[in-house]
Amino acid sequence: MSLERKPLVTHIFTADPSAHVFNDKIYIYPSHDLAHDGKDTDEGDEYQMEDYHVLSMDSIEGPCVDNGEALHMKDVPWVSKQMWAPDLADKNGRYYLIFPARDKDGLFRLGMAQSESPVGPFAPEPDYIKGTYSIDPAVFVDDDGKVYVYYGGLWGGQLEKWKDGTFDPEGKEPDRDQPAVGPMCAELKENMKELDGEPVHIRIVDENGEDIKAGDEDRRYFEGPWMHKYNGTYYFSYSTGTTHYICYATSKDPKGPFTYRGRVMEPVIGWTTHHSIVEYHGKWYLFYHDSELSGGVNHRRNVKFTELRYDTDGSIITIRPYEGL
Repeated sequence: MSLERKPLVTHIFTADPSAHVFNDKIYIYPSHDLAHDGKDTDEGDEYQMEDYHVLSMDSIEGPCVDNGEALHMKDVPWVSKQMWAPDLADKNGRYYLIFPARDKDGLFRLGMAQSESPVGPFAPEPDYIKGTYSIDPAVFVDDDGKVYVYYGGLWGGQLEKWKDGTFDPEGKEPDRDQPAVGPMCAELKENMKELDGEPVHIRIVDENGEDIKAGDEDRRYFEGPWMHKYNGTYYFSYSTGTTHYICYATSKDPKGPFTYRGRVMEPVIGWTTHHSIVEYHGKWYLFYHDSELSGGVNHRRNVKFTELRYDTDGSIITIRPYEGL
């Protein structure tokens, strides 16, 4: 029986799933929500995650297995707290987990840990990746072998506080009629430990080539980037945060600019929405989370998946997560 649109695991709370296929098997790299009674804040203090578990499925119809703890913050020297949404890339026969966490100064950075197995355990580097900041890394390996990491989140993710690579604790979003803060993109060196050049802001534009404005909360970027490629086109998808949509934009260049195309998914139960898109056996799937298991508690989420379909023009057919259930 298919697990589509049902929680993949129920013994722990999981969120922010990054799904990949290795050796004909599906691996999911989520964050691990801790069940506590703390209050929700705009800074995300309620998301107190400390470790990562890797989930796996032998087939899309089969059961989902929790392979146990793959990395804990106590083993990462530079981390102080809040290991949030991770992603993973395979390169040269090894598996590289890229993850965000607060450093000892309370700033979010991106770290790396590696393993010979897609389920870990992962051995972390002693320090974060120099030049990185904010949250929600999504790692994309292109057809030519180049590796890109997309990242950044507003509010608790601190993205709007970084101007020209300098942290401003009083930094704010632009005025509503100004271009929205874009996500970051950087290439990784072959060793997967360093950035290959300076990060750049990704531009998301409308059908007229004008930057999406900060006040356009139905379309502007907030957090949760993902990149996939379909029929030679780059699809950049993301969460709008305050309006709770997953939207997407397309380009012929992995660094954009990306033209807004529409919504991938309508809002789910709970405040956050975060996803990944992966192809498996000729079909495409959206992995996502909601807070169904906890009755809507924002920091007690559960990972799900559903099939994703394209129209003949390459547009994504919007998913309504509870339709027909």
